[in-house]
Amino acid sequence: IWMHDEYLQFMFERLLFMRELLSDTGSIYVHCDWHKSHYLRCLMDEVFGINNFRNEIIWYYRRWNIASTSFATNHDTLLFYTKGRASYTYNQLYIPKSEKSSAQGKSWKSVIGEDGVRRSIQTDEPTKGVPMPDVWEISMINPVARERTEIAYPTQKPEKLLERIILASSNPGDLVMDCFMGSGTTQAVAMKLGRRFIGADINLGAVHTATKRLLNIAADIKAEDKNENAQSLNKYTGFEVYNVNNYEFFRNPAQARSLLIDALGIQEFPEGSSIWDGELDGRMVKIMPVNRIAAKADLKDLIDNLPYKKYESISANDPSEIVERITIVCMGHEPDLKAHLQYELIKYKVDIEILDILKDRKDLQLKRESEAEVVRDGNKLVIKNFYPLNLMNKLSCEKEYLDDWRMLTDSVLIDWYYDGAVMQPIVTDIPGKNELVKGVYDIPDDAGTIRIKITDLLSESLELEVK
Repeated sequence: IWMHDEYLQFMFERLLFMRELLSDTGSIYVHCDWHKSHYLRCLMDEVFGINNFRNEIIWYYRRWNIASTSFATNHDTLLFYTKGRASYTYNQLYIPKSEKSSAQGKSWKSVIGEDGVRRSIQTDEPTKGVPMPDVWEISMINPVARERTEIAYPTQKPEKLLERIILASSNPGDLVMDCFMGSGTTQAVAMKLGRRFIGADINLGAVHTATKRLLNIAADIKAEDKNENAQSLNKYTGFEVYNVNNYEFFRNPAQARSLLIDALGIQEFPEGSSIWDGELDGRMVKIMPVNRIAAKADLKDLIDNLPYKKYESISANDPSEIVERITIVCMGHEPDLKAHLQYELIKYKVDIEILDILKDRKDLQLKRESEAEVVRDGNKLVIKNFYPLNLMNKLSCEKEYLDDWRMLTDSVLIDWYYDGAVMQPIVTDIPGKNELVKGVYDIPDDAGTIRIKITDLLSESLELEVK
């Protein structure tokens, strides 16, 4: 969906960021197919250093291809780099000895003969197998495999592939991150292998799919432990989901502009009638793109189209008079944004204000929060109502016309023993197709502070406590 240079710039910025996040003993694996893998290797040489390149791993998979003009494309590439050259985590993996070659997989040791020459000889000692090569034959995910998520991700990786990576380049308790997590395969394998994990994705549906997957895995791990103490298995079964930088607001720029105009009380100009979005207290307002921090390049269109003839006239009559009062509204910005605009308009006396919503107006209500009524009725926890206001707004649905709140609900998670820090759901009410959440739940006799999380069909969640 992007032009070639846009994609490479996108990846370059993120590779720089990932290098900063890596520990000194850390490793990074970047997966790609034949379209861009050679370009990505050049970028990674630049960011991580040529000397920190470790392997180009070929992931080979069998599939039927009808290709009459070229060879079938049956592999992808994994580029393996480390943060440092001298010290990094690497655990040697092995594959079973080949039955076709009696020489493979045998143990060898170094000895010095009577002539004083050092030689390697085979021994009958048991061997771990053959050190794993850089060509991995791992099948694609079977459409009916248990690890296949409900939402089909075309690039979902098999768990066996991530298992090799995580085992080779981390130890139990280490931290693993996947910043394009999709269906959460990396996090799922990390949880099973006793690694801590971070996942990120711009798609809220992906975050919700990964959350469901991890909750099911956590339940399986706890069921394996007869003492109901997952720590004895050295596994991490608790996790939190964070919404960073008003993500809901970022992902719909058109709606975000309208919300900003309403929230700030801007007198809006008709679309296309001016270079300005509106006026506020005698100041001309320009709203920057909300899905990224404002950069100097974002000001180019404004600078090119300012009414310079008007400015010249005002300055000619009185050089000390302010020709324009400008307010730039943004969601984060480059530190020299204001200085850049002042420099471009240095011939004129201008009053420039940068209004950063994330910094200056943190209290601004950028979206409508969901509402719910949850009560204790004896030994029952009852959800009487749940109103996901953003979803209802999209559906043009009013509260009084909502017949059953459960029709707009995707899942209910409950922690009966909330410790005030991390929610660890014990009840995971995730209904199947054509089913609804229960809405009424039995409270254990020894329950403490109850934390409940209700998620709607847009994957937006409401969390609240019931004492």
